[in-house]
Order: sequence, then structure tokens, then C-alpha cells
Amino acid sequence: MHEPASLVQTVRAALDRLKRERDVRYAEIRFVSEASEKLRVRDLRPEQVATTTSLGVAVRVLGDKTWGFACTPRVDEASVVAAAERALAVARASSPLATKAVPFPEAAGSRGTYETPVTIDPFAIPLEQKLAVLDAPVRAMMGKPGIRSAEAWMDWTRTHKRLMTSEGTDVRQTFTYGTCGMQAIAIGSDGVAQRRSYPTWQGGDGFQAGYERIAAIDLMAHVDRVADEAVALLTAKPLESRTCDVILESSQVGLQIHESCGHPTELDRALGTEISLAGGSFLQPDLLGKLRYGSPLVDLVADSTSPGGMGTFGWDDEGVLAGKRHLVREGTFVDYLSSRETAAALGRASTGTMRAEGWNRTPLIRMVNVSLEPRAGTLDALIADTSDGVLLETDKSWSIDDLRLNFQFTCELAWEIKHGKRTRILRDPLYTGLTPQFWRSCDAVCGPEEWRLWGVTTCGKGDPMQAMQVGHGAAPARFRGVTVGNGGAS
Repeated sequence: MHEPASLVQTVRAALDRLKRERDVRYAEIRFVSEASEKLRVRDLRPEQVATTTSLGVAVRVLGDKTWGFACTPRVDEASVVAAAERALAVARASSPLATKAVPFPEAAGSRGTYETPVTIDPFAIPLEQKLAVLDAPVRAMMGKPGIRSAEAWMDWTRTHKRLMTSEGTDVRQTFTYGTCGMQAIAIGSDGVAQRRSYPTWQGGDGFQAGYERIAAIDLMAHVDRVADEAVALLTAKPLESRTCDVILESSQVGLQIHESCGHPTELDRALGTEISLAGGSFLQPDLLGKLRYGSPLVDLVADSTSPGGMGTFGWDDEGVLAGKRHLVREGTFVDYLSSRETAAALGRASTGTMRAEGWNRTPLIRMVNVSLEPRAGTLDALIADTSDGVLLETDKSWSIDDLRLNFQFTCELAWEIKHGKRTRILRDPLYTGLTPQFWRSCDAVCGPEEWRLWGVTTCGKGDPMQAMQVGHGAAPARFRGVTVGNGGAS
């Protein structure tokens, strides 16, 4: 639901009261309402049909030195005013404990609206119709010899928020997020299972659009390939341990970006404020403009304007306008994902990445659409240019240290490449490396025709934990001299 007119007047009055307090440097009030639907069909029967709704108001106040935060699930005048008073009380109680004031440069207010372009409203589609879309590919995959389990899913979330601040910001935004995919599991006589997924691993297939996206995903068109590859993996040879050239398909590049670029460029991590839970970052401020993060082909951008991206919006939750900013330019580390507070600590401007999961959470620095800019060429041409290597597809698991430096990924499938041709499927592939060395070894990135914007539906961060939608655009890319091996059971 949208905010009632009476609430808008209440919020304005509460902000006016806060602005009259001498020790209030900044205040914001954020109304959020959300509706979600989760659907799963597994092994010929519906496994999950769930809907949730939520709404409430969040208040954040910056006093002389520190922040105060309070929230309420009630939107009447008394509850909103009480939340504002609690937030101010928290800020005042915390200030004597702070050794210095939080830096927070003033900014002009923003005004406007943003709404996800939607052709077909997913919440207007009958439940039976959506379940039928999931049931058909599951039945088809379960009918394939060797397939023991099959699953298809579809999730929808609609979020409406209105942010009003003491600086005059008043922005309304409505987001429609979706996911849709499927997977097949084959089990061999030895009891070892193999999985194939489409369009990628579950949780990496998100988008910002309406129900019209389901026709483009077209689950049924991919049933045969997904099932056949899952069965073929049962008798495939494991990928042997060695050093060779590696081509990552688009979604795997996206996850590599997420773990080894997105998280380490979060400035709160780099400054140590997330160290107790999420960890730190090897990308320290003294490396800005100096560190050779990747090869000259590596351009990584934070773009909150990418059409259809899960990290796309009009303004962040501090009222900073969406935009496109380089994090790595031609291989050199040049900027962070930041907030107004953290950027000011480095004498820089915010890159506009503050978002909160809901009305009962305070905003955090979050990835937007962190993407690798495309270069030139097709995947087929890149394979033809590779004499000895592997093509790795679809993440299965990952591990990375607290500084986002040492990593290991396992994938669902590998294609052996010999003399420019795919020769055979290999199972249980893994690859490992150190983040800067890995990205420095990138010697080819495919072109715009191979570039795709993926969506991670539940990126976790914060304490209490917040799950956020983020995006990653990528084309297939090649990395030279990578350590690969067998990630399956021995």
C-alpha cells in the first residue's frame, strides 16, 4: 500500500519538530510497505505457496555526535511522533560516549518519483496460472530417465517507500522484484548427486520487472538441456587438478564480482565497522588510485540506473541520486561503495549506496548493480581463441576469507576446451585464487551481445541481518593460468 495522506502530514510535522531541536543536525523518516509471494513446485507437487505483507515507519536522527534510530509498525500520528522522540533520545544518550562527531556534510534535498517499469502486474496473475508455469517443467524433467528430483520456483516482491528528510528530500519509489528458475538433480548408482540449474543458481536469477519477464525466461525451452546435462555429469570425468586458462560464463563472472569486488569495495567494511560479523577488506583507503586490481580490460562500475537491475533505484535511502560510478577503471582501484558519512571520512562524495531492507532496519552501504563493462567478441569466438582450458558454468558453492582476498568456487559443470573446441563435459570443477592476481590475469571480456544483468536476491549483511537485492552485469571472460581441480567427493 502507499502511504496515507494523513501520514505525510504527520511526518512533516515530526520533521519540523526535530529541526527545531538545537542538537539535531539531520533527520529522516522513511515509510515502507511490502508485499511478497514465494512459490515452489518440487517433485510433482507444490512445496511452497506463501505470501507476506509488512509496513511501518523508520526514523533516523543525527544529533551533536551520533545517530539515533527508532521504528514502529503503526502509522498513526502518536506512534510516529513517539518513534521520532525515541530516535532523538538514543542520539542524545549515545553522544557522551563518542570521542568525535559523525561527519555528515549537508546536501540539497531531492524530490521525485521512481517506479519499476511493469507491463504485466505479477500480483494480478492468478495463483493457479503461476503454479502451472512451474509445474510443467518439473513434470517434464521428472519424466527424463535418470532425474530423481526437480524443482521450479517463482518469487515476487513489491516494495513502496517514501523518504522525507530535514533537508527537504521527499522521494517516492515503488519496486517490483522477481525471480524464476528451475533445477534438476540426477543421482548415480554410487549415490552421488549432480545438479543443473537454469537460468543460473537459485538466488542468482533475480530481476526488476513484471510478469512479462517470465515469457522471456521460457523454462520449458530449456528442460531437455538441463536434464540431459545433469544425467551426463553422473558419468563424466572429474576436472583434474592443474593450472590452465579458465573461461567463466556470465553468471559466474557475476558471482565473482559480487564476492571479490562488490563486498571489498564497501567502505564501511574497509573502515572496520563490519569486522565483527561480515569481515573487513583488503582494499584499504591508502590503495585508492594506486592498486592494480585487475588487467587494463577490467572496468567495474556501480550503476544504480541499469534498466531491470535489482540494484536499480531513483535515490538511495539518504536521498542521494542514482548514478554510474567506476570502482575499478582500466584495472586500477578508484572508488568505493559509500554513504555520506563514510565518504566524508575520506573527503569524498557519497556514491549513493545506502539502503535498508525494511522499515525496521537502519540503512547500510549495499551493492547496487556492480558490473563488469563489456569489451568485444562472442563466447564462441573466445572459445575458438583458447587452445587449452575449461569453460566453467553455474555456481555450486563458494568460500572466501574475511578480507575478500583468498577464494574458492565450485561450479555445476565444466567444458574441456582443446584447440579452440569444446570436447567433453567434466564434473565437480573448482577454481581458486587471490583476488588481485585473478583479475590481473583477465585477458578477454566478451562484448555487449553476451552481457547480461543478473540479480542476487538475498545478499546478507548487518547485525541484525539484512537481506538485500543487488545486481551484477557481466559477459563471459577469460582468465589465464588459474588453479583448477576437483571439488567433489573423493
